[in-house]
Amino acid sequence: MLDAVREIQLPVLALLLLLGAVSKLTGSDTRGGASLLPVRARPWFTRAHGAVEVLVAGALLVLPGQVGDAGRMWAAALFAGGVVALFVLRRRDPEMGCGCFGGLSTTPIGWRVIARAAVFAVAAAATVGVDGSGLGVLGGLTGWHAAVIAAEAALLAALSPELGELTLRLARRERCDTRAVPMRRTLARLLLSDVWRASTAVVTSRRPLDVWRQGCWRFLRYAGRRDGRPVDVVFGVPLDGRRSAVRAAITDAETGATLSVFESRRTVQTPRFRREELRDVAGISTLGR
Repeated sequence: MLDAVREIQLPVLALLLLLGAVSKLTGSDTRGGASLLPVRARPWFTRAHGAVEVLVAGALLVLPGQVGDAGRMWAAALFAGGVVALFVLRRRDPEMGCGCFGGLSTTPIGWRVIARAAVFAVAAAATVGVDGSGLGVLGGLTGWHAAVIAAEAALLAALSPELGELTLRLARRERCDTRAVPMRRTLARLLLSDVWRASTAVVTSRRPLDVWRQGCWRFLRYAGRRDGRPVDVVFGVPLDGRRSAVRAAITDAETGATLSVFESRRTVQTPRFRREELRDVAGISTLGR
């Protein structure tokens, strides 16, 4: 059983390395370790990294015994270095993706990704001393090998946030945090919400003081007045369809203290407002972020 676990790592790790290499060599994403380098060097590093992954994967597949141990140690070093790089990247920029599989690895680095790299490093180290090659293992698959592959696939699925991104792409859907959503649609949803109607007595500005996007939300900040004091009224309008509720927060303009936080109780259909109607009610004609 233990021998089967060690042997099957050769083709499994080779496949994973090839997938990572293809994503790096064919894409333009420079997340991950490349982001630690100067901007001009990042594309070159990403492609060099992909080329090294191809070479190491080839060694795992075709080189047997002691000759192949050099490639297996390279694989272990590659994954162990990845663990260190992930810790550094996570501290430097918690919102950055690992870049492990190119543009698919956009989810912020978390413990799942770090644990996955550590599992790969241990698996690669375990292959040192295996007599055969990866292709030889594939040619003589046994039931134990198949059982290990199934268990490892389940583990990798649990540790791989890229599967969600891949599912979205296969379904030809854009991520809500990168999807282009017209300001007109955001305004229509805001104006029909309970939150907007409950805030009209507080909002004093015709135009928002600021508009910005963060993740799957668009935020609009209006000036207001409550109990004789100036306040900021910030509306959060979700960009991920109609299930999430519109939210708002009222904060003291001088101290920044939060006075109220509330959200819409119900969701309504968004009709087709004319641009002039939206401009008259919300005072937005030039902000389109």
